[in-house]
Amino acid sequence: MNIVVDSGNTFFKVGYFESEKLIRYTTRLSFEEVIEMIRVEIPENMLYSSVRHTVDEFKEALNLPVKIYNLSADTLLPITKNYDTPETLGADRIAASAGANFLFPDEDLVVIDMGTCITYDLIDAQAVFQGGLISPGMKMRFNAMHSFTKRLPLVEPEINPEFIGKSTRKAMQSGVMNGILAEMEGIIERYRHKSPSLRVVLCGGDAAFFENSLKPPIFAVPELVLIGLNRILTYNVSLR
Repeated sequence: MNIVVDSGNTFFKVGYFESEKLIRYTTRLSFEEVIEMIRVEIPENMLYSSVRHTVDEFKEALNLPVKIYNLSADTLLPITKNYDTPETLGADRIAASAGANFLFPDEDLVVIDMGTCITYDLIDAQAVFQGGLISPGMKMRFNAMHSFTKRLPLVEPEINPEFIGKSTRKAMQSGVMNGILAEMEGIIERYRHKSPSLRVVLCGGDAAFFENSLKPPIFAVPELVLIGLNRILTYNVSLR
């Protein structure tokens, strides 16, 4: 069994795999909860990816005789990075790209990851990560309007809001939700000018708000980052 551990700025997520198949996953975990979970079911192989705790902190807390791979700028990957600053490339971006390439090999892909920020990354049919775009995420846009103005409220998202808002709240919902949708459609269209056969792969916590509004074909893979982390893990294990 493989275990992959993914940490963002707030919570951890743990995925359990048998070979390449995702068996189960748990999210919104604390560092301490992750340690307790892994001690209950010790894996054969493990990959750790975190922006909060170093791999040395993780190894010390876990204190188990298990080989732990750490995802960093130096980690060997099943895809190639064509990126000017590979040391600054976010782990989630490269993991999602590796996951998409594993699920849809030999295809031009754009991976849209809808989290704190929205990233649009191109992976070509030769498994080369070509870079992409980074844009403010949904909650960031709502928070920005509230934080940087004196009178605008903090508004919650709504699926398919009316395009012409008849109140300030409705207008803000439309501005964010329909604005993101228009942004996504425009970026996808520009990518498709370069590659008409382009496949669009959607992931991230906010993807559910938009996946049914985008023009098909769109492939939603909610746990794409975990799948990509496991693909990177199995690739490194195969090189031992």
